[in-house]
Amino acid sequence: MIIGIPKEIKNNENRVGATPAGVKELVAHGHTVYVQHTAGEGSGFPDAEYEAAGATVLPGIADVYAIAEMIIKVKEPIEPEYALVRPGQLLFTYFHFACDRALTDAMLASGATCIAYETVTDRAGTLPLLTPMSEVAGRMSVQQGARFLEKPQGGKGMLLGGVPGVRPARVLVLGGGVVGRNAALMAAGLGAEVTITDISLPTLRHLAEVMPANVHTLYSSRHNIEQELPRTDLVIGSVLIPGAKAPKLVTEDMVRLLEPGSVMVDVAIDQGGCFATSHATTHAQPVYTVDGVVHYAVANIPGAVPRTSTMALTNATLPYALRLADHGWRDACRADEGLARGVNIVDHRVTFPAVAEAWDLPYTPLHDLL
Repeated sequence: MIIGIPKEIKNNENRVGATPAGVKELVAHGHTVYVQHTAGEGSGFPDAEYEAAGATVLPGIADVYAIAEMIIKVKEPIEPEYALVRPGQLLFTYFHFACDRALTDAMLASGATCIAYETVTDRAGTLPLLTPMSEVAGRMSVQQGARFLEKPQGGKGMLLGGVPGVRPARVLVLGGGVVGRNAALMAAGLGAEVTITDISLPTLRHLAEVMPANVHTLYSSRHNIEQELPRTDLVIGSVLIPGAKAPKLVTEDMVRLLEPGSVMVDVAIDQGGCFATSHATTHAQPVYTVDGVVHYAVANIPGAVPRTSTMALTNATLPYALRLADHGWRDACRADEGLARGVNIVDHRVTFPAVAEAWDLPYTPLHDLL
């Protein structure tokens, strides 16, 4: 198969779809790989490393899209890329269709096959291609929250871990999944007083067993969140419904319960955000203020640490990319039900229920197309 790895053009996105090591594996399996000039530079991988791994470097993004049967990316195509996508082309990347109607319409119109990292599952029912970036985003959410709690950044001027004689900051983590667990561990490690919420009692029991002593669990309800917010300094929103829009756990009225200078980090912004006052921001302009509360809602948080993120993502995606390239997407999906769940759009049809529901579009079961 002919595989293309374009350079990411989303604001401050420095990750790349495959490392030179990943390219070497693809080439070893007999595939032809084209990489756009400087695609890996932001992650510390120069063109020479890709060429040494067996790839051919092409000058422009249009060159890569024009020649490739399968495109491997990190983030969803953005508007300048829409016209480059061809009928029958396979795109393997994060999409988050349920919060982006323009992208959904563009990919439907293109006639391409879109396999979304974020809805691929494994035998345990977890999300193996979302997990590594969720780990990064969860840990970074606390780093960024601590940064914007500083007074020069617009925060109330609190050190997350406090010092002897001065209480640490209080952190509220909404959601006990991969992002939430990593955020809670990072915040606890820095010395904060942490509360983590979830609606699953088995999840809360597990968290209570494995978390440090400065992490407390709480059942997630509107009442409980409202009780916590007035004494919270940093809120991390980390809820996820795979492939669907995130629920709004914090309303506009609830934001006003926080003290001025408090910080809210919405890690769910890729799926529309879990705070009513959230809108997507970029690494260039990461924050804004609503009712005195600092909001951080960068849609590609791991893009700030591309070296770590690219290697972690390729570790997870490469086995699936090899299967898709070796067998074609249809046979690969017939053999792997979890990979089949990643197929969101095929030949002008929506094949993932939550995407169809989000935009009131017709839904076609994937098995009808296989």
